[in-house]
Amino acid sequence: MSAHLADSVIYGHLWGTPELHALLDDEARVQRWLDILAALAAAQAEVGLVPADAAKVIAEHADVNLLDLAEIGAETRACGHSTLGLIRRLRRALPDSVGEWVYYGATVQDITDTWTALVIRDVASIVDRDLTRAEAAATDLARRHRDTLMPGRTHGQPGLPITLGFKAAVWAAELRRHRTRLAEGRPRWEIVQLGGALGTMEFWGDAALPLLAAFARHVGLAEPELPWITARDGIAEFVNLLALVTATLAKIGQEVYELQRPEIGELSEAFMPGQVGSITMPHKRNPELSEHLVTLARLVRANATVAVEGMVAEHERDGRAWKTEWIVLPEACLYSGVSLAMGCRLLEGLEADPERMRQNLEAGGSYVMSEPLMRALAERVGKHTAHELIYEATLAGRQRGVDLRAALLADHRITAQLTTEDIDRCLDPRAALGAAPSFVDRVVNEP
Repeated sequence: MSAHLADSVIYGHLWGTPELHALLDDEARVQRWLDILAALAAAQAEVGLVPADAAKVIAEHADVNLLDLAEIGAETRACGHSTLGLIRRLRRALPDSVGEWVYYGATVQDITDTWTALVIRDVASIVDRDLTRAEAAATDLARRHRDTLMPGRTHGQPGLPITLGFKAAVWAAELRRHRTRLAEGRPRWEIVQLGGALGTMEFWGDAALPLLAAFARHVGLAEPELPWITARDGIAEFVNLLALVTATLAKIGQEVYELQRPEIGELSEAFMPGQVGSITMPHKRNPELSEHLVTLARLVRANATVAVEGMVAEHERDGRAWKTEWIVLPEACLYSGVSLAMGCRLLEGLEADPERMRQNLEAGGSYVMSEPLMRALAERVGKHTAHELIYEATLAGRQRGVDLRAALLADHRITAQLTTEDIDRCLDPRAALGAAPSFVDRVVNEP
């Protein structure tokens, strides 16, 4: 049984992915901690702090399958220390002559923070892969629907015509920027931790700095400028980037959620046979992916807030700060991973209804075309006067229940300036697209 939905046999698929569970579950964590301990021993042997034979034996025994996780848990509860239970069990599995060299001079955060950096490295690669896929899907939508007319909306109300390609290009560009942010941040996050008791590496004497370089090399991470025991800005930055990524996916989901409403009907999620929207209303096709993207993003943003709180640490070590990361980092990674997977499915299967978009543009008497008419009139009477004239004409037309064309033709102040041909030309939705198609081309054609 599981108390956390991410580990639920029934609901786990909504809160994580198998790929991320394989990085973050107990066995994976302990195995990576063992790998870090083996790398530390190898680095210490390289700089003459640990016998080479001892380092070799430690590496041979750094296998989670040789240890009992239940026993490690019992030992951890008994001693009240987060990693001593593991160290004791590992030492018991080693020859007496080797056990003294395990964890030589290191402290909890040297192991756990290095694990964190490795997790960030691996998760960042998954995020980049799936961001690339989501961006490609959004870019393809922008390309295919470059000229597909639809209503643009502000404050929830129809404003001016745009194209679906323009909307998708905005999504693609935002996803692309997240990939740039990810690439820029990785050198700051993917660094080892090795500082000893207070971060000064005092225990290792003159071998300290060579050890730091060797340890980084053996682990496969970069060497930091100095230990980061209380400097948690890198982790906070990474979790906040996950919040940005999931917020973009939630924005896309929110848009599909709204536009899938039957009274709008412009976009919809792909429907899979057997999918059930309601137990009591058999006809329903709910936007399940879109809705869940918003839910996941809210949770990641909450994690990001706690990660920032972790930056406020006391003195040279503060367990209150960094132990919160043991919860928020895995959760943020799990939620972000499933959010990206769902976002890719949503974008790749998104269905558009161009005819319904056109109908919605024309609904209400084409009043969404007021700005092109105001612009044409402004050339003759000035922008502000044109706004007043068009505003008064649209107000009168709606009160009379006529379309925009009829409303304008009934106002002699407007017909004195614009011919019927001028008005009809401005009522063509393509007259109001501005540079939207060119902006789509910029995004689509960017290498």
